[in-house]
Amino acid sequence: MSLGSSALNASTFSGRRPSGAGDLTVETHGIAPVGADDRYGHPARLFTVWFAPQVNMTGVFTGTLAIALGLGFWLGLLAMVIGTVLGSLVVAYLSTWGPRTGAGQLPNSRMAFGGFVVVPGILQWGSSIAWDALVGLFGGEALATLLGIPFWIAVLVVLAVQGVVGFFGYELIHRLQAVLTIILFVTFVVFAAKLVSGHDIVAPATVHGADLVGAFVFEVTIALSLAISWASYAADFSRYLPASSPRVQVFGYTFAGIALAYTFVQGIGIAAAAAIGEHTAAGVQAVMGGGLLGGLALLVIALAAIGSGVMNDYSGSLALQTIGIRVRRPVSAVIVTVLAFFLILWLHAADTATRFTDVLLLVSYWIPAFVAVVVVDWAIRIGGRATIDPATEPTGRRDAVAALIAFVLAYLIAMPFMNTTLIQGPVAVAWHGADIAYFVNLVAALVLYGGYRWLARPRSRQSQP
Repeated sequence: MSLGSSALNASTFSGRRPSGAGDLTVETHGIAPVGADDRYGHPARLFTVWFAPQVNMTGVFTGTLAIALGLGFWLGLLAMVIGTVLGSLVVAYLSTWGPRTGAGQLPNSRMAFGGFVVVPGILQWGSSIAWDALVGLFGGEALATLLGIPFWIAVLVVLAVQGVVGFFGYELIHRLQAVLTIILFVTFVVFAAKLVSGHDIVAPATVHGADLVGAFVFEVTIALSLAISWASYAADFSRYLPASSPRVQVFGYTFAGIALAYTFVQGIGIAAAAAIGEHTAAGVQAVMGGGLLGGLALLVIALAAIGSGVMNDYSGSLALQTIGIRVRRPVSAVIVTVLAFFLILWLHAADTATRFTDVLLLVSYWIPAFVAVVVVDWAIRIGGRATIDPATEPTGRRDAVAALIAFVLAYLIAMPFMNTTLIQGPVAVAWHGADIAYFVNLVAALVLYGGYRWLARPRSRQSQP
């Protein structure tokens, strides 16, 4: 099922929009570009909408992987910061497209992929479900520990609350994240203080030589995968901002929200690895000293999972529409939430660390090539224009085919460099586990698609000096 330019404005994809900050009516508006007269807000709200979703136990658990890999505290922290900054730069740049188009990230990518946007659209929809599971896993575990109820019931409660917020849409998400930013920051600061005062947090490296280098590169990739996974969501949460919003501010607030939050929580994870391990909820409760404080911490972990999950539900709903399925946005958000339930049960059923790492990497391997293709197309298309309407932009079929081919080939080229239990590339194995597939994926797509667009440029441009 393909999606042409005119389909972006189909009645199913438009509808009721929030009229301003605090308007919490149900948003039925989908992927159709938001008109210039319907925009509102200040870029500053991007900080909280990107900060709060990262302050959760998924980020903490990702930090513990640095210790599991044998890097120790300082090298693990350095690798994590490098990967986080690189991924956050990409998301921040793409976030600036929202005010310039009034459309979400996947609808914007139609300009490059044309009708073949269905391919990244399906991948994005699947990734949204996977990320729902990765964060819902810890929320369900925390609520089950707090209330003493079966894990699957706790997961249902977390997803039900999350589904309601995703149903209401854009404005409620922004308002929720503003409140959660304060609650989560305070809670995790207290957790960090308790950790520092009662535990030895500076663990030494336990691997050496080539194994150490391989583990360092692998941790950079893990941190990168976490941050860059938001790239296919980026413009979704800035599309209501006025076209006149300063791009520097849009970029800066988005970057600061993601980079600071991930550095904060993954740093805690690296420090807390010995104290919490795979028993994340119980470990946090123990560090907090149990009792009322431990119970409140578990409740906040569940809230954090909801805050992150609603982002996945919302972007997943836009991805489902981008595929061409004519389902109202609130309904499609609920569909994503329901499907995440079964993946959470699978993640919880066996070796959480291994399955978590595999899903974390696999759901994002395609994103660097996606970024390369859409950025090349955008750079050629935008020219000196301040704004662009993706619903009226033409996409040549030959260019769309080239985008898809470059996208697929880049993934295949990157496979030998991947390091998961499902895909262990020969290069990654030879390099002691160093996974550089994300970087290979990006460069391959840039060369393939960028080279094609350069060769296919109009002759009049070729003759210019």
